[in-house]
Amino acid sequence: MLDTIRSAGERNGLPIEAVSQICAEFEKRRVLQTGPHLFLLLEPEAYYTHILSLLGLSAHGCSTYVSYAVSTVSLVERPRKGPGWFTVDGKPINVFGLSRSRMIGYNLLTGPGSYRFELAPTEPNANEEALTLLRSLLPQTQFERPAHAIKAANLILWPKLFGDSFTFLQIDDEDIADLVADHLSDEDSWLRTRLLEDPKIASNILAGLDRLAAGPWSGWLARGTDFFWFYENRKRLPLRLIAGDLVHPATGRKVARFTAPDISERLANRSLIPNLLLMFLVSSILPGVRALGGSYQPLYYPLMRYVICQALEAANVDEDLRLALESDDLPGAWGHRVIESGDDPFTQFQDGGTGGISGLVDRFGHIPFSKACGSMNSFVTDPSWQELQNRLQQGMIAPTDAEWALS
Repeated sequence: MLDTIRSAGERNGLPIEAVSQICAEFEKRRVLQTGPHLFLLLEPEAYYTHILSLLGLSAHGCSTYVSYAVSTVSLVERPRKGPGWFTVDGKPINVFGLSRSRMIGYNLLTGPGSYRFELAPTEPNANEEALTLLRSLLPQTQFERPAHAIKAANLILWPKLFGDSFTFLQIDDEDIADLVADHLSDEDSWLRTRLLEDPKIASNILAGLDRLAAGPWSGWLARGTDFFWFYENRKRLPLRLIAGDLVHPATGRKVARFTAPDISERLANRSLIPNLLLMFLVSSILPGVRALGGSYQPLYYPLMRYVICQALEAANVDEDLRLALESDDLPGAWGHRVIESGDDPFTQFQDGGTGGISGLVDRFGHIPFSKACGSMNSFVTDPSWQELQNRLQQGMIAPTDAEWALS
């Protein structure tokens, strides 16, 4: 994990001293913000999530910040919402100026292509002065993938919004792909010897996911794909592990053998990208890193740990790893969409920023946590959480259930 952070820092042009400091602080305080998707930092969901992280890091005297941003997500998550959109004065702005047909069903890791920051208003009377200012700051080049563009933009936006007190490093699923490939290049690594070469572990994990989906904890940990997503013709497609092959279920096509050489080759050319379960396995579970995620993560992340632990127990291997999982009393926490504020980050950006992290600490650090959270309306009205409450009240699930033991 540290090697991945180091490589990402160097690739982003950070000085060697800064990269070394990032690794030293991360090793000392193993906490990774895993909440927001790969949004522009001006998006309120990302902005206020980063503030929460910076408040905690600042209180511990840190000067570096590592954030993992999910990039295996669609450009559009709901109408005019998602990484391909943001708002200025309440009006939707099309980040890349793409047509609806090039956004619906397409992914941040879609490529190869040509993406540039158009910042195209979709309604009249847009704040053109503000958009002109933003366009002048964002990269003018074309990018192969939308994720590349947003990461490059965030490097520029970070000091404008948060000052220079913190060295910021944002990693995403391409970095995780390289991390998985690094594991697989080591013939003695756990990922290679257990997940790929032990015939029981992978099948036990998949069977555990199916059991969850068929029981009272259903809906919280879906088996969307088996360990990897397949990228082809600019689309993200699911795979199924069948008889040692990763197979596209719609066509029956064998995409890759479930072996280190085949998978490593496809990770390198980005036709395979690790899924969320595999991401958490290599970035959090195996290295013992705390994960700060969204409001669903406190449910699905313990269930991931449970499924992995059960798979190991069924195969009667790695008792030390099982004991480590069972004895870890704080594997993760809710760290996304926690702070609720009516202030518009874009307005603050126009006004010259917030005075850096010291201004943010002064502003938010003295607010009672209960007030900083606001009404949490999006949480309390969420159908998934309401259904969970119903199942608890009906006795279908309980905090003492085995599935919840690793929370």
